[in-house]
Amino acid sequence: MSSAKPIFVATHPRACSTAFERVFMTRKDTLQCVHEPFGDAWYYGPERLAERYAADEETRVGSGFSGSTYKTILDRIERENTEGKRLFIKDMMQYFMPPDRKPASIAPSLRQFRRGPNPAAADLAAAAAHADGDDADEPGNPTVVPRALLARFHWTFLIRHPRSSVPSYYRCCVPPLVALTGFDDFMPAEAGYDELRRGFDYLRTTGLVGGESGVDVTVVDADDLLDNPVGVIREFCRRTGIPFEEDMLKWDSEDDHGRAKAAFEKWKGFHEDAIDSTELKPREKKKKRKSDEELYAEWTTKYGEKGAKVIKETVDANVPDYEYLKQFAIKV
Repeated sequence: MSSAKPIFVATHPRACSTAFERVFMTRKDTLQCVHEPFGDAWYYGPERLAERYAADEETRVGSGFSGSTYKTILDRIERENTEGKRLFIKDMMQYFMPPDRKPASIAPSLRQFRRGPNPAAADLAAAAAHADGDDADEPGNPTVVPRALLARFHWTFLIRHPRSSVPSYYRCCVPPLVALTGFDDFMPAEAGYDELRRGFDYLRTTGLVGGESGVDVTVVDADDLLDNPVGVIREFCRRTGIPFEEDMLKWDSEDDHGRAKAAFEKWKGFHEDAIDSTELKPREKKKKRKSDEELYAEWTTKYGEKGAKVIKETVDANVPDYEYLKQFAIKV
């Protein structure tokens, strides 16, 4: 078993996170990468919090994850953490929270964990019997995961400006990509910035990140990553205790592509660009910021007036949370 805590990269949808993840998939001898496991419980399982498939049992069952709970996912992570490699987990912070700022209580499958030292002893039915009172609540915790379990991870964060991530997500919810993703309706509540900010603040204020925790506040901004991938990855590795090598930024073997395809298979349509990539290299020139008018015109051309309006409203709603997190971003 690796003695170092599993690294958890918390992010929001379409944050350029899959390319970031592919960098660390090259360290197959020392890192075990786990790709977005908690969406199984959030979207499909008996403790599901998302509204997307709430009335669509056929899709939930067809996913193969209709039995996934937060505990079964954490159990899987615990098993993989015994294989001698350090775990590297990338997932959405929103998968730990009810949407639309609804009150959070500890997931039923995890409540028994707080009643004793052996979380493996509880199952969903036993935990549900203690649904009220102290078993269900942790004041101030915006997630459905007990703080004691959150403390098992070395937390880091990945962000991207809503001007880039929101239209990218919208694109996955309309033809032609919707035929692959199955996300046939764009839901602004799934943008994920609010949840990422609240999770970030909770981890900081409760001492799991920053201060005397020994865990640096590590936020990576996608634009900084694309402008200077070597510098940003090197600093991320320094802060998380991963040995850095420049060849981490290249992957073009049959084995590399096979592992990536297998890891990203369950979220079809979302990761094709990253699956087909071969390296992470600097942009030829820094991205020139377009005016709001230029962006709106582009979105209107691609998605029509209705689509452009929804995209703009979602971008505007999430910029404050992005800018808040941006102030903590790695500077190299």
